[in-house]
Amino acid sequence: MKRKLIIIGICLGALLPAGWLLRAAQQQRTQKIATTPASPLRITPAKDGDTTGKTVAAAKALLATLDEAGRAKVSFAFDNHDQKVKWSNFPTGIFERNGLRMGDLKPAQREAVFNLLAIALSKQGLQKVKDIMEGDEALKTSGGGPGGGRPGGGPPPGGGRGPGGRGPGGPGGGGLNFSRDEYYLAFLGAPSLTEPWMIQFGGHHLAINVTIAGKANLLTPSLPAAQPATFKLNGETVRPLGDEYNKGFALISALDEAQLKQAVLPYQMGDMVLGAGEDGKTIAPEGIKVSALNKAQQEKLWDVVYEWVGTLNDEAAAAKMAEIKANANETWFAWSGPTTKGSGSYYRIQGPTVLIEFSPQRGDTEHIHTIYRDPTNDYGARFAK
Repeated sequence: MKRKLIIIGICLGALLPAGWLLRAAQQQRTQKIATTPASPLRITPAKDGDTTGKTVAAAKALLATLDEAGRAKVSFAFDNHDQKVKWSNFPTGIFERNGLRMGDLKPAQREAVFNLLAIALSKQGLQKVKDIMEGDEALKTSGGGPGGGRPGGGPPPGGGRGPGGRGPGGPGGGGLNFSRDEYYLAFLGAPSLTEPWMIQFGGHHLAINVTIAGKANLLTPSLPAAQPATFKLNGETVRPLGDEYNKGFALISALDEAQLKQAVLPYQMGDMVLGAGEDGKTIAPEGIKVSALNKAQQEKLWDVVYEWVGTLNDEAAAAKMAEIKANANETWFAWSGPTTKGSGSYYRIQGPTVLIEFSPQRGDTEHIHTIYRDPTNDYGARFAK
């Protein structure tokens, strides 16, 4: 009976986006506004030995392991908008992705994928990706996988996963596929030192979009999330978003009473405002301005921001942090929900070139969504041809 309730809960959460009951009320208060196009940026060519050069080499090495059909499957035009926006927090069976499926690759090809990610991302970023994937494996193992269907696709057929196989999935409903195998890689544009291209990697509760334009490396939009938020792997406790949770509460706990009155929103947030499908928008600022925080509090805030920015390789992350800090006087911090640990509370940090949302689902600390965007340069828009 308990297993059935777990499965039903997961399926309902998939069919009806988490927090939907609160969304209408939330959006009456949280104002979305269109982004203002920023001036185009010039591409500075990269070199073979720098970070972009190493990433290009790793991407080409991966492509060399594929046959012609595999290369065709993974490759898209950089200006293919439909593919750029083809990411989601939903699992396979509800949201179908394009590209190479990890479970279909040979061991050497999977190794080449992780080698590419190890160069494009930081050490902590790669570990976060692996932890999220292992969390999905834990979700499958715990019985979260069978059943499900698409929104609008009719009643869940109750289909499941055979031994070593995939759930039925496909249009019209089918199995919800939870597994470390259900993650996909795609390239938009050819790996290049001088022209813009993109690495897209993701699956359930993960979307990594790395745009590379010469020496510039960008990581927006990206969606690192977690379900379960805590699980055991080889006897060790793993929390993919544990630092984001802990550092958020460390920041809110550092504010005094007057600051809390500014930072804490007078209403409850049900989910992220600018998740998948919300491109080209930003949020009217709310909460407390970073300039109203003292130096120690600001350091805690930057420490929170780095949990998202620092997913990218160290060189690119340092440049992005400098850009964000330069706009400190126009950066805001907002909180929704209890300010004590053990609760599922939402927080947001936003400035001219950054927007971060941390959003536990339905107050559940074991199901967390987050988003990281740059309202001026998602998908490297300022570098687009």
